[in-house]
Amino acid sequence: MSPFAATSSPLLRVVACLLVSSAPVSYASDNNNNNNNKNTPNIPDIPDILSQVNPLIGSTNGGNVFPGATRPYGLAKAAPDVDGLNTGGFSTDGSNITGFSALHDSGTGGNPSLGNFPLFPQLCPDDDLHRCRFRIGDRKVPYVKESVVAEPGRFSVELLGSGIRADMTVSEHAALYTFRFPAGDSEGKVHDESGRLPQQQQQQQQHHPLVMLDLTDLWQSRQNASVSVDETSGRMLGNGTFLPSFGAGSYVVHFCVDFFGPGRVYDSGVWVNGRAGTEPKELFLTRGFNLFYLEGGAFVRFEPGSDSTATVTVTARVGLSFKSAEQACRSAETEMPDPRNDFERLVEEARAEWRDKLRSVSVTAGGASEDLVVSFWSGIYRNMISPQNYTGENPHWDTGRPYFDSFY
Repeated sequence: MSPFAATSSPLLRVVACLLVSSAPVSYASDNNNNNNNKNTPNIPDIPDILSQVNPLIGSTNGGNVFPGATRPYGLAKAAPDVDGLNTGGFSTDGSNITGFSALHDSGTGGNPSLGNFPLFPQLCPDDDLHRCRFRIGDRKVPYVKESVVAEPGRFSVELLGSGIRADMTVSEHAALYTFRFPAGDSEGKVHDESGRLPQQQQQQQQHHPLVMLDLTDLWQSRQNASVSVDETSGRMLGNGTFLPSFGAGSYVVHFCVDFFGPGRVYDSGVWVNGRAGTEPKELFLTRGFNLFYLEGGAFVRFEPGSDSTATVTVTARVGLSFKSAEQACRSAETEMPDPRNDFERLVEEARAEWRDKLRSVSVTAGGASEDLVVSFWSGIYRNMISPQNYTGENPHWDTGRPYFDSFY
């Protein structure tokens, strides 16, 4: 959905004053090369054109835009998911965060689409697995509004109360998350970044960070799904059948999730309707009697490391495929071979791809306001979020040709 879609005529008259050409945009870093080019418009110095992009535009009041981390037309799109209506995953309307997923669309309107297999990090009160919150309605939590950082190729947010901070970026077919759990004191009690002791941790002497996966999507359309978790590595494999929010039929998507914690895996298992256990390690869910929606998924907990006073970071690499879990694993391993150290590299690669796309447009703002210039570049940026590049991911046939689609 373009940010210009609902603008009034006075704004449109201002937009008409913008000069758009096919010449590359001028950057501060290459001004010396462009100053002698008579065909280049007189463009003000811009340190980085991506600073003119605001992915959060339209992410409130049912705007249904995707503000998270993506590459141009990328399959993987990482963002927090909230419980608000008509969202593209995340919304700035103050809705509660329910998870972090890596498949989204943008500007579709109506029911939210995709948002499959969200992860959610938390600390169980008193380190008691049975007191952790697994169901959507139980685990949802507000976020710290001032903590939201949305940039091309990157998204960050802090969960209110727990102090857990989530950072995310993407490759073409995988998402990379870092969940930073707040540091503990000398007794092992956990404090958030402000130094406060989160309410759920006031009595806890030691904590084992937990990350759960939910076999659901944004509008709970799952028909059936399965997951298995490896008790040694914590790797989760599975798939699910879902309904699109507009289209007919159904689609199947597969996942491969690897975790990299500060220590070894403490325990793992599956959960159903709010109850979790370390056995069995596999779960299959169907829609249930009278279409009753059964919530369920898997979880893994980690040893916190030797220093109980240090911030604990758990990294999650999520590979996705519409063909198989094996292909999801291959894509993730190829595109993110060193997950603990790949984050900044992936961010810079994504930003380089966005710069390359945007430099085919150049603008002389004239008397246009800074807000209008940001709206313009954000609209150009948003036009290249969807459709997704599903080349090599069609489960029915492979022509060897580029294939762009979406299952909204």
